[in-house]
Amino acid sequence: MVEDPKRKLLIVLAVLLLPRPVQTGNTDRLSGHHHCTDFQTANFLRGSKLKVQFLLFTSSSPSCGELISADDGIKNCSFNSSLKTKIIIHGFRALGTKPSWIEGLVQAILHTSQVNVIAVDWVYGSTGAYPSAVENVTQLALTISQFISKLLALGVSGTSIHIIGVSLGAHVGGLVGHFHGGRLGRITALDPAGPKYTRASPEERLDPGDALFVEAIHTDADNFGIRIPVGHIDYFVNGGKDQPGCPRFISAVYNFLICDHMRAVHLYISALNHACPILGFPCANHQDFLNGHCLDCAEPFLSSCPRIGLLEQAGVNMSRLPQEVKVFLMTSPSAPFCVYHSLVEFHLQKKRNRVTSIEISFSSNSTKDTAKITIPKDQETGKQLLAHQVPLCQITRVTLKYIPKNNFWSKDEPCVVGKFCVAPLPLNSSRTMSCLPWSLTLPSKTDISYELPTACA
Repeated sequence: MVEDPKRKLLIVLAVLLLPRPVQTGNTDRLSGHHHCTDFQTANFLRGSKLKVQFLLFTSSSPSCGELISADDGIKNCSFNSSLKTKIIIHGFRALGTKPSWIEGLVQAILHTSQVNVIAVDWVYGSTGAYPSAVENVTQLALTISQFISKLLALGVSGTSIHIIGVSLGAHVGGLVGHFHGGRLGRITALDPAGPKYTRASPEERLDPGDALFVEAIHTDADNFGIRIPVGHIDYFVNGGKDQPGCPRFISAVYNFLICDHMRAVHLYISALNHACPILGFPCANHQDFLNGHCLDCAEPFLSSCPRIGLLEQAGVNMSRLPQEVKVFLMTSPSAPFCVYHSLVEFHLQKKRNRVTSIEISFSSNSTKDTAKITIPKDQETGKQLLAHQVPLCQITRVTLKYIPKNNFWSKDEPCVVGKFCVAPLPLNSSRTMSCLPWSLTLPSKTDISYELPTACA
C-alpha cells in the first residue's frame, strides 16, 4: 500500500497542533495570587466549537493573563471597574495557534495607560476553514456582548470601553457595538477583513454607527482586508495596500501572504510605543495625495489631523465627526514606521512641450529618501509628496537630478532651469513654502546637491 504524502503531512500537522493543556485561572484565595492562563491551541481537524476565554491583563501583571469567568468571576479578580477597559479581539487563525502579536499589543497598551486589558481568546472558533470562522462571528459577538453587559452592571461606563478588533475580529467588534446600540466608546479596526464582508450590509459588518468613535487602519485592501471605508476615520496606509518592507514575491510564503495584512497591527503597536506621530491627511484618493493635492486637515477636521494611537478621538477636535472620512499617509518599511511628509515643487523657467521628470532626494546624517516630480507637458509646475525619516529641519542636503526623455526619433533638451521649493505637512495658511533663492540649472542625468537651510523650531 503506497502512503499518500499529503495524508502523511496532515497527520504530522495534526499531532503538532494537538491542544496543549491549559492552566485554569483559579485564584489562590489565601495568597490572592492567580495562575496565568494562556490562549488555547486548537486543532484544525477537531471542528470549530466556540470555546471563548476572557483573559485579563493589568499594569501589575502585564504578561500574565487572568482567566475571568463571566458568571461570578468578575467580582473575584483584579478587574478595576474605575479604570477604562480595552477589549482585544483576534481574527481568523488558520492553524489554531495563539496570535503572535497579542503580548506586544497588550504590553504596548499597558505601557501607555493604566487600564484593564481583556483579550478575547476564540482560537477554537476561528480555526479551520475561513467560512466556518465567519459563521461563528454572530455567536461570538453575543458572548462578548453578554460579558460587557456584566461589566456595565458593575458600574463600568459604556463610553470607557474600547474594542480593538483585528481582521475578522473588527467585524465581531462592530456587531458587539451594534448589540449595544452604538453607545460603546470606541472601536479600532486593524485591517478589517474583506472576504465575505466587502458586499455585506452595514448591519453585518463594522460601520460608523457601531460606537461613538470608529476608526480603521487599512493595509491590505487588495487581499485579506476590506477596500471600503467602515469608520468615522479610515487610514489608508500607503494607499491601503502593498506595504513597504513586505515581500513582493512568494519567497517566504507565509510572510508573503500575511505581511501586508498584519502591518496594521504592528503599525498600531509601534504608534503606542514610539513618540513620533503617525498622522493621516484627508483626501479623495491615494494618487491625489501623492501628487500634493491634500496638504492639511482643515477640511473636514478643522485643522486637527487624525493620529494613529490612543489619543481621544484620534486627536481630532470636532464635537461631531463626519462619517467615513478617508485619510492617507506614507510609512517607512520597518518600525517605528512614522515618516515626515513634505511637499516638494519644481517650477520651470519656461514651459516645455513634453513631460519633465526630476528626481529629488533628501539626505541627513543617517538617512536618504527619494521621490520623483513629474511636470506635465505644457505646464510650469510639478509637485509631489516626499516621505522622509527625520524632520525637515534635520535634512542637510537636497539632491536634484533631471531625467531626460530621450527616444529613438527625438532628443530631449540637455538641461532644464527652474526653482525648487519645499514645505512640511500639514501645510496650512500660516505655513508657506520655502524656496532655494536662486534658479537652478539641472544638466541631464547628473546629481546636483544643495544645502537645505531650514532651522528647527
